[in-house]
Amino acid sequence: MKDYDIYELGDVLLQSGITLPNAILAYKTYGMLNAAKNNVIVYPTWFAGLHTDNEWLIGPGKALNPEKYFIIVPNMLGNGLSSSPSNTPSPYHQANFPLISIYDNVRLQHQLVNQKFGIAEIALVVGWSLGAVQTFQWGASYPDMVKRIAPFGGTAMTRPHAKVVFEGMIAALQADSAWKNGFYTQKPKTGLAAMGRVYAAWGFSQAYYLEQLYQQEGYHTLEEYLVDYWDQVFLAFDANDLITMLRTGITGDISANPTYNGDFDLALSRITARALVMPGSTDLFFPPQDNKVEARHIPNAFFLPIESKWGHCAGIGQHEPDSVFIDKSLKSFLLE
Repeated sequence: MKDYDIYELGDVLLQSGITLPNAILAYKTYGMLNAAKNNVIVYPTWFAGLHTDNEWLIGPGKALNPEKYFIIVPNMLGNGLSSSPSNTPSPYHQANFPLISIYDNVRLQHQLVNQKFGIAEIALVVGWSLGAVQTFQWGASYPDMVKRIAPFGGTAMTRPHAKVVFEGMIAALQADSAWKNGFYTQKPKTGLAAMGRVYAAWGFSQAYYLEQLYQQEGYHTLEEYLVDYWDQVFLAFDANDLITMLRTGITGDISANPTYNGDFDLALSRITARALVMPGSTDLFFPPQDNKVEARHIPNAFFLPIESKWGHCAGIGQHEPDSVFIDKSLKSFLLE
């Protein structure tokens, strides 16, 4: 049985100029909306993530406490639950699925929050990785609505180096002979495994591998870790879905929309929400120095790196010390 709801968006005009028919947004809520409708937290998903992957940060006694807050987790377009290549009929099926921007995601999430639930004030938007980019976009697109943002492990703009890495992940997948230009009839498993190998090099820090920290996850050797974990990690996903999300990440830029027309500094300066910006100290996808520059342009931003050898994946909920740090920081932030 499905543990999430579907919000029907109808025909949606995307930023690309293509109209996606009968678009849907999958979402899950936790807790109860109060009478004032001001106890709201929005927590978007990330690349290759579902709403269930966000649940490590939600629970009684945690910062995202469903006994206190009404938490909405919208699934990113392309993740297989919301409108995606794998669940959209012709003519936008498989490789014909249109480009989705961060702006598209957040605009449709706003429609869910505002029109479905009648919410006009959000206490916090929080997100990791591509969820962090969406978090920045919420702050830039709806400054009068959002009181706080807490992006962690992600930047407000995807820098060139991260774009190269994402393109490398796509190229590795598409090198599989089963790919067939995106109109495959069987899962390109070799390509999906190769994508995992590319991600593995960038998802964690050099120190993580040098000190064999993967042994804390139960893998005795590097080869065992790569074969038993990274070669398998993307097999549960549809290949076109993964590429759709990566393309969204490649084009990530909170100023790439009619409101800011590419003026990135202006977009950052219009984020009036209190901002807690938490990069992973050894993140190779979204290095902390990029976040530090961004935080300087946000009027009410506090820069707080997650000191960790787990690189980008410090924010994925797998390493308890990092998870505790993130939760504790969010608790304090929500009290401010």
